[in-house]
This record gives sequence, C-alpha cells and structure tokens, in this order.
Amino acid sequence: MSTPEIRLLSCDFDCPDPAEMARFYGEALGLPVLYRSDDFVLLGREGAPGLGFVRQAGYRPPAWPDPSHGKQAHLELGVDDLDTAQERMLALGAVLPSFQPRPDVWRVLLDPVGHPFCLATHGT
Repeated sequence: MSTPEIRLLSCDFDCPDPAEMARFYGEALGLPVLYRSDDFVLLGREGAPGLGFVRQAGYRPPAWPDPSHGKQAHLELGVDDLDTAQERMLALGAVLPSFQPRPDVWRVLLDPVGHPFCLATHGT
C-alpha cells in the first residue's frame, strides 16, 4: 500500500458567530471568504491552507492563561481517500473516537495526547 498524501487544509476555531470571526480575521489578514454556511466560514486563498470558524452552541471562550478551559482549535487535513488516510494516522498513534458526525465527508481523530483533528475530502 502506498503512503497517502495528507495536506493541511485549515486550522479551525470554535466560536459563537463564524461570520463575525471571519470578518475580523479577513480584514486583519486580507483574506477572502472561500466558503460560507450558517455554521462554518473558511478564509484563505485557493491552493493554500486557510482559517476556518465553526459555530459551537454554548460556546465558552478560553480562559487564558487558566488551563481549566483551554484553547479551542483543530487542524483540518485534506486527503483523497478517507479510509487509507485514517488507517495511516491510526498506525502513527491517532485514536478514532466513536462519535463521527459526517464519516462520509470527514473523520474526527485524536492525536496521541487527545487533541482532535479532522481528515477531510472537501477542499482537496
């Protein structure tokens, strides 16, 4: 089996209002909107990793520097084949949680110390 290509798609931030976060960072960094829905906005340039903003119900901001409610971001990694990429990441030490919101489009995995990240076929 060949090693799958895995690409960084975006770093995604939990927030209460994705449109407002996208406005702030888009203006600050001069980045256009690549994708927009009610619950997700992606900023960036075609062919380059972007910044995503994900609506979270009941959002509570980080309590920096208090570690009791840490940072809220995750990596979105682009893949051509979810099953092959998932197998590769599990072999490297990732863990597959039982809850998968959209396993046909993306897979949520946990790195070896528990940080979530996603494998996704969108944006590839």
